[in-house]
Amino acid sequence: MKIAITGKGGVGKTTLAALLAQVYADQGRQVLAVDADPSPCLAGALGFPDELRAKLHPIAEMEDLITERTGARPGTIGGFFTLNPKVDDIPERFSVVFRNVRLLEMGAVDTGGSGCICPESAMLKTLFTHLLFRKDDVLILDMYAGVEHLGRATVDFVDHMIVVVEPTRRSLGTAAQIKKLANDIGLTRLWLVGNKIRNPEEAEFLHRETPGLPLLGIMPADLSVQEADRLGIPVYDHSPALRQAAQEMVERLATKEAA
Repeated sequence: MKIAITGKGGVGKTTLAALLAQVYADQGRQVLAVDADPSPCLAGALGFPDELRAKLHPIAEMEDLITERTGARPGTIGGFFTLNPKVDDIPERFSVVFRNVRLLEMGAVDTGGSGCICPESAMLKTLFTHLLFRKDDVLILDMYAGVEHLGRATVDFVDHMIVVVEPTRRSLGTAAQIKKLANDIGLTRLWLVGNKIRNPEEAEFLHRETPGLPLLGIMPADLSVQEADRLGIPVYDHSPALRQAAQEMVERLATKEAA
């Protein structure tokens, strides 16, 4: 099961990624969670202790590693470098495990829209492809905000893509963009998840205005998310309502997989 989570910035992608990862881990599944945001914070949402978080570094920022594997220094434009560097050892070597969730921080390359031809982008693209072909039972990809990664077709063969939205037209507009780009590369198994829902009217708004995406679940507005972050504990433990919402989403995905 390979799940990519995307959406507009600030909608709660990382919160959902942490919840789903822990639900699957508690089911006894082998889980690899990948933080692909340039400002990684999935470790915090999962409640990783400081000593483990100190061992995490985004692959995109490991200049010596990128130079070693590609033959060129990050930031290099032009010249020669390896387009398919060795990456098979990276997930185990540079990840940490807590409560049966293995976490890898990938980071991102600022590509200026259409992508760049540079050592760091070659490294991340190869690593992404490797992750999608690994035999992990469950892969959770916490994508960075927006749709640029879809434009470069880096997640065109995930099993499910979840688009997280708030109950606003701007958020749904981003979801519509994501749907179009995903469909353009052949990805059709998309879901909508509403987050920060305060009342039945906001839930009804999402049902009514969804850009043709089935609603996988609703996550209620819950200040426990901020409290968990402040206390440095997993949001999964601190918010029973969000934990239940995530469990119901996993059950629904399992039903679809079995169909």
